[in-house]
Amino acid sequence: VQLQASGGGLVQSGDSLKLSCAVSGRTANYYTTGWFRQAPGKEREFVAVISWDSGIATYADSMKGRFTISRDNVKNTVYLQMRALTPEDTAVYLCAGGSFNSQYADHYNYWGQGTLVTVSS
Repeated sequence: VQLQASGGGLVQSGDSLKLSCAVSGRTANYYTTGWFRQAPGKEREFVAVISWDSGIATYADSMKGRFTISRDNVKNTVYLQMRALTPEDTAVYLCAGGSFNSQYADHYNYWGQGTLVTVSS
């Protein structure tokens, strides 16, 4: 299984940005794709997760209302639409694949390389 995250970049506070995670080689136990982020010097933080079949999504409380996760089963791609970005959202955003919806990074078996999002004030 391979995950390729893209779409990061430098934006200004208040801007929106849409990240993509292209998934290839899904196996039988691959049911969900999640987004995490890691800022310099901080622990990896759960952002959102979505099920491939049902489309059911779960968000971290702090992300609700600003971030939207979605998936395109034909393109095998999961998206993360981010709005009203602030400098506190600056981080490497990583996508991960797992067997069930979870907020814990240890529950994910497959990881992409991440894409850097930098929000300037």
